[in-house]
Amino acid sequence: MSNTIKREPTKLVPVPSRNKIPERDADKHPIMECRHLGIDFGGLTAVNDLDLAIGRTEIAGLIGPNGAGKTTVFNLLTKVYQPTRGTILLDGVDTHNMNTTQVNMAGIARTFQNIRLFSNLSVEDNVKLGLHNHIKYGMWQGIFRLPGYWKEEKKAHERALELLSIFDMQDLADAKAGSLPYGAQRRLEIVRALATEPKLLLLDEPAAGMNPSETAELMENIVKIRDTFNIAVLLIEHDMSLVMNICEGICVLDFGQTIAKGTPEEIQNNPEVIKAYLGGRKE
Repeated sequence: MSNTIKREPTKLVPVPSRNKIPERDADKHPIMECRHLGIDFGGLTAVNDLDLAIGRTEIAGLIGPNGAGKTTVFNLLTKVYQPTRGTILLDGVDTHNMNTTQVNMAGIARTFQNIRLFSNLSVEDNVKLGLHNHIKYGMWQGIFRLPGYWKEEKKAHERALELLSIFDMQDLADAKAGSLPYGAQRRLEIVRALATEPKLLLLDEPAAGMNPSETAELMENIVKIRDTFNIAVLLIEHDMSLVMNICEGICVLDFGQTIAKGTPEEIQNNPEVIKAYLGGRKE
């Protein structure tokens, strides 16, 4: 399998703020937009004055050296942390009063740096947990196994297998999640996130621990997910080959500050980015 896929050249156009999104999404408001976003932990400013927009079908990247604040941004977007200042708009709606569950129901799903599966449950049951927002039966139907329960369980089973088929994992539905190889566990976590039917999928280092062949397959599948579900994807990743091959807009953080935003071609030639990665700090 080739280690690269063909990414069409992207033109980024301004939206009514300091942000840019792909030209094809310009006729609709961004699926997510941060304005002057920041968070302090005591006297430490972890993220400061972040402006970022994601087009409705964009594959975007958030990169930077270790400790730059990337995962903190994900935690802000998903309301693990509440911002100290600034605004997060999800599909045009201010999320400042939302908690993590409400943000997920509104359309953001994520994966984590460290895999967080229910290891003793089956692969299928892990996916079904992501479907909980869409199960229609009530408590009594579940307790007494009434017809409504079986109808919804059948739908959940069929949907779980359909989602697993994205990664050709449907034959592993009955396997224990914890018994899967590392790369397959990574893929399962993405499938579980997709089960919540997000408008924006956040992937935190999805290629971590994968070999080159698995990474190449992951690149193809991220594009497939975007095209199949017609959603946006924002990923944190240290594999620059992956980022530069599939991301359309990239935001670069260093010490919690945005040092560059633009297309992959612009980012690769930005002297501030080169300095941050190659000569500006010790890792």
